[in-house]
Amino acid sequence: MTIRILPVIETSPLTLPSELGFGRYFTDRMFTQRYAATTGWHDAVIGPYQPISLDPAAQVLHNGQMIFEGTKAYRRADGGVNLFRPDRNAARFNRSAQRMGMPEVPPELHIRAIETLVKLEARWVPGAPNTALYIRPTMIATEKDLAVRAPREFLHFIIASPVAPYFAGGFAPVAVYVPHDYVRAVRGGTGEAKTPGNYAGSIKATEEALALGYQQVLWLDAIERRYVDEVGAMNIAFVYDGTHLCTPALSGAILHGVTRESILVLARDLQLTVSEDRIDFLEVLADIERGRITEIFGMGTGAVIAPVGRLGYQGRDIAINDGEPGPVARRLFDELTGIQYGRLPDRHGWIRSVA
Repeated sequence: MTIRILPVIETSPLTLPSELGFGRYFTDRMFTQRYAATTGWHDAVIGPYQPISLDPAAQVLHNGQMIFEGTKAYRRADGGVNLFRPDRNAARFNRSAQRMGMPEVPPELHIRAIETLVKLEARWVPGAPNTALYIRPTMIATEKDLAVRAPREFLHFIIASPVAPYFAGGFAPVAVYVPHDYVRAVRGGTGEAKTPGNYAGSIKATEEALALGYQQVLWLDAIERRYVDEVGAMNIAFVYDGTHLCTPALSGAILHGVTRESILVLARDLQLTVSEDRIDFLEVLADIERGRITEIFGMGTGAVIAPVGRLGYQGRDIAINDGEPGPVARRLFDELTGIQYGRLPDRHGWIRSVA
């Protein structure tokens, strides 16, 4: 399928703010294409970034059929631009589509749309340390119908935003609250899909955590409320004795993180042992007390790696590694970002150079 390129009035001169935040500013262009059950995907266009017009009865507004992704473009020291594993994000986008009863997007078209958009908007890729162009592919159901059924019309769009790290403190450790009254997802539900309902349902617990002085929520399983799932919008890892990395096994309730997948590969490269297990949070607490767990960190596209400095659970405040980032998290962060920004060799073929 050909992607039509429409003329766009570019922001000129382009001067990015020194404080980018996360998802506050957007490029001049966006990608869109539409789907109809009778014709499939069609009308692929890159044109001006602009509001989307929806009928008040569009099914996304009533049945919540919507999915999204997140990947980044990185500025190299030589001025070029890298994409990191867009094929894995495209595959996860289609996994989410399958779970939500939505049409898949051909991966080659999805990736070509991202590459073309980034090439056209390359001047928006920031060059300051640890900044990037965040890319947000999204699909919504647009058919005008209130029936609870699979829609026949969809819109797929991609927008982009120059961003700083997700957490304002960068690599500084975050404080994580572990609630017992809220759950995020259950096996067999939509937990492994990137669909907004999963995130909407997390906001109340997150607001309560913020009010208590924490920045993120660690979710336990929905059945026994004992086994570790995710932390905030990230996967989570525990480091034992400085040599072994353990992360919750993908259960159907946990997102298939591209950063998670990459970190597990890099951990083995660094001679760490790795396991994916069902992790009992009560055992985690005991292992922290015994000094066996030496680090905890989150893993995700936005933050890359977010060290956990303390946990709040049932009135207790538990420090991890004296509230400081640990050496394993730092090594993995440096290794992954070194590959993404082109400072280190791409041993695994993860990088696509687009500009």
